[in-house]
Amino acid sequence: MLLQVSGIIKRFGVDPILDGVNLQILERERIGLVGVNGAGKSTLLKIVAGEMSYDGGQIFKSKETTLGYLAQNSGLQSDRSIWEEMMNVFAHLTQAEAELRQMEQDIADPAQMEDEKKYADLLERYAKRSDWFKDHGGYEMETRIRSILHGMGFGEFSPNTPIATLSGGQKTRLALARILLQAPDLLMLDEPTNYLDIATLTWLEDYLRGYSGALLVVSHDRYFLDRLVTTIVEIERHRSKKYTGNYSRYMELKAAEYESQMKQYEKQQDEISKMEEFVQKNIVRASTTKRAQSRRKALDKMDRLDKPMGDLKKAHFSFETAVMSGKEVLRVDQLSVAYDEASPLFRNVSFDLRRGETVALIGPNGIGKSTLLKCLTGSLRPVSGEIQWGTKVQIGYYDQEQTGLNPSNTVLEELWSAYPGMEEARIRTVLGNFLFSGDDVLKKISSLSGGEKARVSLSKLMLKEANMLILDEPTNHLDLFAKEVLEAALMDYEGTLLFISHDRYFLNKMAERIVELHPGGTEHYLGNYDDYVEKKQELEDIAREAAEARQASSKNSPKSDPSLSATEKSGAASFEADKQAKREERNRQRKQEALEQQIAKLETEITELEAQMALPEIYQDYMKLQELQESAEDHKLQLAKAYEEWEELALE
Repeated sequence: MLLQVSGIIKRFGVDPILDGVNLQILERERIGLVGVNGAGKSTLLKIVAGEMSYDGGQIFKSKETTLGYLAQNSGLQSDRSIWEEMMNVFAHLTQAEAELRQMEQDIADPAQMEDEKKYADLLERYAKRSDWFKDHGGYEMETRIRSILHGMGFGEFSPNTPIATLSGGQKTRLALARILLQAPDLLMLDEPTNYLDIATLTWLEDYLRGYSGALLVVSHDRYFLDRLVTTIVEIERHRSKKYTGNYSRYMELKAAEYESQMKQYEKQQDEISKMEEFVQKNIVRASTTKRAQSRRKALDKMDRLDKPMGDLKKAHFSFETAVMSGKEVLRVDQLSVAYDEASPLFRNVSFDLRRGETVALIGPNGIGKSTLLKCLTGSLRPVSGEIQWGTKVQIGYYDQEQTGLNPSNTVLEELWSAYPGMEEARIRTVLGNFLFSGDDVLKKISSLSGGEKARVSLSKLMLKEANMLILDEPTNHLDLFAKEVLEAALMDYEGTLLFISHDRYFLNKMAERIVELHPGGTEHYLGNYDDYVEKKQELEDIAREAAEARQASSKNSPKSDPSLSATEKSGAASFEADKQAKREERNRQRKQEALEQQIAKLETEITELEAQMALPEIYQDYMKLQELQESAEDHKLQLAKAYEEWEELALE
């Protein structure tokens, strides 16, 4: 065990933030810390990291355990260059290297050889220091730095780039790169996926999956949590609760837990109702008064269950359209944008939108996705190309920077200034749907958190009743529950939707088509994010095979040299067979990996079903027991089939 948090209490004034939170972290454990915005997740990380005091409880940590903590949006502030800052992580190794170089000079000095004992001691010290340097990664430190900088999106940057010249997002990514190089026993990351594009996110996931230490991660990225963590700790109503599995599994367990608790509560309420009715009817009768008094005593002694609470108060809203647009909503033809003629941001961008489509625009950071949206909304003029909007198209635009909000307005004034003819009661109702109630509507926009500003922008967008929504990173700043509400509202939206997002879970759920932006134009893919990844992999395989074929053809072409032997001539002919065999092997490996994931999931679910069947309240409920038994049998049949398919693939 690396660390144990026991009964932690934290108050801000008289308001409790954490009230008896428990947490235990084992070696190489991957824990996701979840909860609504304001639940206390970041507060807990700061307490564990020693950056914030606490009012009660204990934290146990061995002296040898090293902690690394990266706060949310904490950009790296330094006067050094990128390379100097990364090398500074290995100051202990560079110092040891300098000592080794000095000892090498001393060893080569003839004067040192005159005293045999001193010279032998020098050789022994050199050998020990050299082994220490090697064991602590001295020979790999530069390779590690280059690898992590490349993975974090700094591959094209000069190592001498001053950190002070980087943007806020780049400084945040560099801070993450530095803490990865430090490789502490327990790595604590607060929203590490902010400012990362999809390629960097994928690299980070793969890196953290193989990380040798333990991880405690706060994230609103559900795809990231599903791929990375094996345990979820939820902070809700100031308390913590542990769930085994990734985020999707946590949601399933949470729903099942609520249903089970509600059934027990309703059963007890039914018993209480019957007992109270008996007491009322029989307390005055001489023949039954003793039994009634006995029931009353039983009621007084009963350990009454609290009614289980569902999810915390959520925003709830929907996007309506005032009028229907024409079938052809948008045509973009050969669009080019440049901030100067010498370096165009992108060019030859073309795509169409039809009524009711949901299309995602993706691409690496800095490629110009937000710029393209600004061209569509008319706030930026392209260098060349054509943008044609269809008939009756009404645009609603969501800006990830929230530049459309007036910092000096209150929340109520912000909506009222946008819709001056609307009644105050209607505006307050809408704001209530977005969790602004009472005096919350009198808060200044400038004092709001990122999540609160996002909810204000969404409330303005909802009131617009546009039939064409253009959304730039709509899930940024929203907690996990708010994201699900937004998804539900957009799933029911009858208009046309074009959005930018790095949230792969959101992309998977929403996108029907993906447009990938690159400097020379766009690539189009049908389906959601997983479909896009699969197609990209397929295209990469084809391109690699074509390159291998060209290489083999140039080496083994019978036409190029008539003097080749029969064996050499057969090389080109056999290449196609080799290529097909490689393709089949890759497909076999993918199927095998998918089956292994399915087997692990089924085994976990069978164990949980059997555990439920052993519960006394289930064992006495024949109908529920039969239902669970049937479900367990069905899972076992699926498991047997999965094992059979896996064995067949393994024998191929």
